[in-house]
Amino acid sequence: MEETKEKTYNKIKTRLSIIDIVLDILLLAILAFSGLSHFFADISSITSKDYINFLIFAFYTGLFFSIFGIPLDFYGSFIIEHRFNLSNQTFFAWLWEKLKSLLLTIAIGLPVALVFYFFIKKSGHLWWLYFASFLVIFSVVLARLAPVLIFPLFYKFKKLEDGEIKEKITEVLSKANISISGIFSFNMSKDTKKANAGFTGIGKSKRIILSDTLINDFTPAEIAIVFAHEAGHYKHKHIIKNLIFSTAVIFLTLFVCGRLHALTVNAMGIPSISALESLPVLMLYLSIAGLLIMPLTNYISRRYEFQADEYAVKITKDKESFISAMEKLAGLNLADKDPHPAVEFFLYSHPSIKRRINAARNISLD
Repeated sequence: MEETKEKTYNKIKTRLSIIDIVLDILLLAILAFSGLSHFFADISSITSKDYINFLIFAFYTGLFFSIFGIPLDFYGSFIIEHRFNLSNQTFFAWLWEKLKSLLLTIAIGLPVALVFYFFIKKSGHLWWLYFASFLVIFSVVLARLAPVLIFPLFYKFKKLEDGEIKEKITEVLSKANISISGIFSFNMSKDTKKANAGFTGIGKSKRIILSDTLINDFTPAEIAIVFAHEAGHYKHKHIIKNLIFSTAVIFLTLFVCGRLHALTVNAMGIPSISALESLPVLMLYLSIAGLLIMPLTNYISRRYEFQADEYAVKITKDKESFISAMEKLAGLNLADKDPHPAVEFFLYSHPSIKRRINAARNISLD
């Protein structure tokens, strides 16, 4: 039987994801244990300022990963997206978006990296405790500021005009007893034909965002139920639960990886856990830990998605719009409606469309 377009697209994307994960771990292992990190540390130690030397070391390691990562990223995010007619970007538009992402990563990542290096230099084996505390606070601040400072760097946002869509969303908000700062549309179509929606921000920056592709291709009833799904996340306190869970994961992961890092550094004869050549060892352990935790985080995420789906169907009492919305999302995003169970278990943060539709059909509206 001939493979469908959706199956082919997702098979390629899955393979690229696996290659990316394996490549990152392999490159980190080479960097950590081949002597390459010692070479980078030597050519980085050109000043009497430890923090400047650290930044030079970070530049060399980043360049090392970019040599392998950029071609893979270009193939996955530009070539494949165009091959399957999902992207609206020209090459220069793609390049500009990547440049903005790089500059933003530097602007955010540089201070975080310097804070990490400060703690690992000054706090000894308790560095993980201070850095984990910093990361939790920083992530909350970032979530608060992202809708107003970061997202507008990539998309144009405008308040949703009065009309049937806004009326239906307002109706859901009223039923759910949710207050927000505004409902906004954004020009996702400049990059892709895919559609998306969601809650963003926390506190006073909390808002609803709807892609223009969603507004253009979905009925008001379908948009309302997509939004009701997002409201379900809010009503089930998934944001708070994820924050608590991620906080526990951050502390536990940094503690375990910090201990393994210290033992490995000692066994390798490296004089200090803050020595530049020792840092790729820590990054390797953190990457492996992230890979091991990923099935658990994806499992929890899929459970939350089912709960949000159930809330959306019950509050709107509109199974048919939910099913048609899922079918449209699958079509626009070229989603594999029925992926291999192992692929879904390890890599999917959302349940397959087939499972979501089947679950929705079984929801009682009494």
